[in-house]
Amino acid sequence: MNNIIIGGAWPYANGSLHIGHIAALLPGDVLARYYRAKGARVFYVSGSDCHGTPIVIRAAQENRTPAEISETYHKEFCEVFQTLGFSYDLYAKTSDEEHKAFVRRFHEKIYQSEYAEERCVRQAYCPHCKKPLTDRLVVGQCPRCGEKTRGDQCDVCGEVLAADEVVKPRCAECGAVVAFSDSKQIFLKISALEPQLRAYLEAHPYWRRNAAAFTKRYLDEGLRDRAITRDLDWGIDVPKTGYEDKKIYIWAENVLGYLSCVSRLCEAQSIPFFDVYGKDADTRSFYVHGKDNIPFHTIILPSLLLAHGGDIRLPDDIVSSEYLTLEGKRISTSKNWAIWAKEIAAQYDPDAIRYFFLANGPEKRDADFSAREFRTQVNSELVGAWGNFVNRTLAFAVKYFARELPRADIPKALRNEINALYDSVGEKIERGALKDAIDEIFEAVRRANKYYDAKQPWKTRKEDSLKCRKTIGVCTYLILNLAVLLRPFLPFSSEKLFHWLGASNEWKEQLPTVNTISSDCEILFHTVE
Repeated sequence: MNNIIIGGAWPYANGSLHIGHIAALLPGDVLARYYRAKGARVFYVSGSDCHGTPIVIRAAQENRTPAEISETYHKEFCEVFQTLGFSYDLYAKTSDEEHKAFVRRFHEKIYQSEYAEERCVRQAYCPHCKKPLTDRLVVGQCPRCGEKTRGDQCDVCGEVLAADEVVKPRCAECGAVVAFSDSKQIFLKISALEPQLRAYLEAHPYWRRNAAAFTKRYLDEGLRDRAITRDLDWGIDVPKTGYEDKKIYIWAENVLGYLSCVSRLCEAQSIPFFDVYGKDADTRSFYVHGKDNIPFHTIILPSLLLAHGGDIRLPDDIVSSEYLTLEGKRISTSKNWAIWAKEIAAQYDPDAIRYFFLANGPEKRDADFSAREFRTQVNSELVGAWGNFVNRTLAFAVKYFARELPRADIPKALRNEINALYDSVGEKIERGALKDAIDEIFEAVRRANKYYDAKQPWKTRKEDSLKCRKTIGVCTYLILNLAVLLRPFLPFSSEKLFHWLGASNEWKEQLPTVNTISSDCEILFHTVE
């Protein structure tokens, strides 16, 4: 595959990231690092979602502008992602002029299609606050499940809503009963795209179960047309005469951020955009997010692309996680029941954080985070298995061989095993089975420790020096290859090993190329207290 597009979900820039965001987004970085090692041309993109009602609400609460709020959290997001090793080729924001210009051009073409039409709709209005209300500022009961909901989406059942569908609607800010008046908006006729969207779903049987199930449910229940403009003050201007007082609805522009980012990267590298994002391009695309974002990537984004003309590639792989809970309870930023990403990133080794959420994250089912489990898992596997194998091998060479790395003829059976491991782990990464992939690598780590114990180099050092040197040589070979295999998951520790031992970032079997261990070799991981 020549081109690989990896899009990580765009977090709202109205508050700090929490560990649920990290757990959902980490698979994107693993995919990007893996495909770069495979030699593919990777476009790993994401950004901060800087428009929308949550940011306007936060700005009003803090007596600041929406631009100030979004910029504050955008900078925080960038620092967190950098600390945790997210290797984005471009991490942008929806308030960037490049993104806004791309979206306006994209919408101009949609408005000319048969899938866009003007309609008169009921606009929510608060008589007490004396202002129009976006869907998110309307609260009430979900018409599907009966639980409390906002007017844009029910967090309980996942139903995508409009404000006038909410039962007993009230203003989220003051609690007043909501009134409705008529307003002219542009609608995307998603219902007319149902045959194409159903065929699209059926053509992707390998999607994760939650993605396939959510998408099928929306199709079976009947797709509804959605407004792609809104009466808003903060957002991207609608490129159509008569809509000067409106903005493009956030869901109809933030998912286009993947395209606007790739467009910017293509322009910087003088690559034609459609050579990467065209429907017939030699490309595979991955979209990485939590399960609450599934319909926006399997229904909304494909609908926008089809309405645009169908010449842009629809998403290939939907890498959608389940929920991460905290100490058995659902994470809630409003109730301050969360572990903030910036705090955990500042406190722990980034590879320890990455390891835990990739090996224990909500990949196939909801997962729970507890400080006790984090400490136990990291100390047992990352420190006790992988770190122990590396440290005991390299410390032995430093102490008894004066930093020399003994060369050894690697048994053919072992080389075959390692080459098979590259193939197997790579196949798992490509289909989004990251937990299975890292588990398989750590099975190999445990076998490596057993090999070391069985060969007893601490004894053969005196009894059979050639056998001892061969043991350390074979273990060095194993460390090199395990470091390459683990680099997409644990980039910081793998980079240290690459430096100490001379490995290269290529997804293939490695043989030692240096004669001595780097003088700055140290303990790879420290125990989590």
